[in-house]
Amino acid sequence: MKKPSILIFYLLLLCLALPANAQETKVYEAARFGLKPNSSKNASPLLQKLLQKIKAECKEGDSIVVHFAEGCYNFHEKGAAVREYYISNHDQVQPKKVGIALEDMKHLTLDGAGAQFVFHGRMLPISLLRSTDCTLKNFSIDFANPHIAQVTIVENSPENGITFEPAPWVNYRITKDSIFEVYGSSWTVRPAWGIAFEEKTKHLVYNSGDRGSAPKGVREVAPGRVNAPGWKDSCLKPGTRFVMRGWGCPTPGIFLAQNVNTSLENIKVHYAEGMGLLAQLCENITLDHFNVRLKGDDDPRYFTTQADATHFSGCKGKIISRNGLYEGMMDDAINVHGTYLKVVKRLDDRTLVGRYMHDQAWGFEWSRPDDEVQFVCSSTMEVTDKQNRIASIRPYDKEQVDGAREFIISFKEPVEPAISEKEWFGIENLTWSPEVIFAGNNVRNNRARGALFSTPRRTVVEDNLFDHTSGTAILLCGDCNGWFETGACRNVIIRNNRFVNALTSLYQFTEAVISIYPEIPDLKNQQKYFHGGDKASIVIENNEFDCFDTPLLYAKSVDGLVFRNNIIKKNTDYKPFHPNQNRFKLERVTNVMITE
Repeated sequence: MKKPSILIFYLLLLCLALPANAQETKVYEAARFGLKPNSSKNASPLLQKLLQKIKAECKEGDSIVVHFAEGCYNFHEKGAAVREYYISNHDQVQPKKVGIALEDMKHLTLDGAGAQFVFHGRMLPISLLRSTDCTLKNFSIDFANPHIAQVTIVENSPENGITFEPAPWVNYRITKDSIFEVYGSSWTVRPAWGIAFEEKTKHLVYNSGDRGSAPKGVREVAPGRVNAPGWKDSCLKPGTRFVMRGWGCPTPGIFLAQNVNTSLENIKVHYAEGMGLLAQLCENITLDHFNVRLKGDDDPRYFTTQADATHFSGCKGKIISRNGLYEGMMDDAINVHGTYLKVVKRLDDRTLVGRYMHDQAWGFEWSRPDDEVQFVCSSTMEVTDKQNRIASIRPYDKEQVDGAREFIISFKEPVEPAISEKEWFGIENLTWSPEVIFAGNNVRNNRARGALFSTPRRTVVEDNLFDHTSGTAILLCGDCNGWFETGACRNVIIRNNRFVNALTSLYQFTEAVISIYPEIPDLKNQQKYFHGGDKASIVIENNEFDCFDTPLLYAKSVDGLVFRNNIIKKNTDYKPFHPNQNRFKLERVTNVMITE
């Protein structure tokens, strides 16, 4: 008679241990909603129905898994979600057509299981907004008809100009006014410039940089072969793959905003019309085997994204990016920064109006009450006044935050009288600045620069390969005059990386393999230093530099710089050409130690 009593006792304990509102994991198989792999059916409206089902069924605390079967899924503009998103460092054209719009989610896992998500037209493939503890994994993103026109140079002569063959997947036409134009179902591009790639190596052509294309007055001289007699460029040898581009940058491949604890695992972005990934106002992001890459060694394409592979604007917590491959981008592998608001009006001792200045960075939330801020004099990039905190902030030129360029900001403490619209001052949000770990990545064959960091918090760049990054491999920047991207770096470690033939072309801020280059218009009158703050703020150690040219390190306005225990190798792969022929070039740098 005692055994049942013991059993009842343990059952009662189990019941007491379980919370009254215990939730469950709900698994949604995409196939049950008609999302079957390798089908020509438009996945956009079917995905919308799946998300509506989730919203209707799931309760607070539920874990959600959306599972796809391996294979190809085609997303079209028709039936896609339509959203007004203001996305940092992109063109603020509205609205956006979104293939997979994930919003206000908690504990969501989207598992592609190897799925290939292919998009048609002009779309934002995936968005994740206002969500917590979410994971995206195991899928690729591509477009059936990229907005970039890749061509092969077949002839080049001073008399006849350039003759080229568009790649087989490129839809093109010659307009009535004899202009080469590429097009898709909902877009047209008249290429204005481009990037040249070597046929066999897929490196950018040596000392080429950005090239004008301007294929006007063209004619088709044979099926699939176009002559542009006015296009003169001796750099473009026969066999060169030339990637023609317009100026647009409408949407990234993945857009993250106002999320907490986001993971992206085993994802491949093969093409996006903007950046591969753009994250703004997010806390804690982990990228593990997140790739912006070609489909393989036999991929006929030479390009991936129109701009950066990954970009983090105004985030906080930790950004971890590890084990990724980034190649063929038209810009950097990673860029981490905040955004300065320019002071355009002083209303009283505690109230200022701040304005987003760059045309690709406005319309989204900038800060929240109690955020810590500081003020920067734009001409000298010196911090002025003491740090302050925001008491309140609201849009000044709009009723709502979305679409606003100006904000009225009240501060908890009085603001120094000199900070007004009479001089050029920027406001920097220190709260929304992240710690960064960029480790175990491979960056190669891309335009412009390898990795950019502008955060005062600890930044570790280690165990990466920077292989033919074209410009500077690592840039520590800061600019309150053009891009308005904050801010000063206080704690940076660059170690155990290998740099192979950076600086094959010249771009902005590309003074050396590692360039510490804040934009300071009035350096001669600067009294304080921009980067650093103690004797070992920036440490560059145990790296290997394998270079054809001379400049290794350029630094401007730094207090505390260490360069030690690095291996330097000289090769003859290219002819040296860089205008900076100093191995170490320092401008206004103190507390520096250089030992090779």
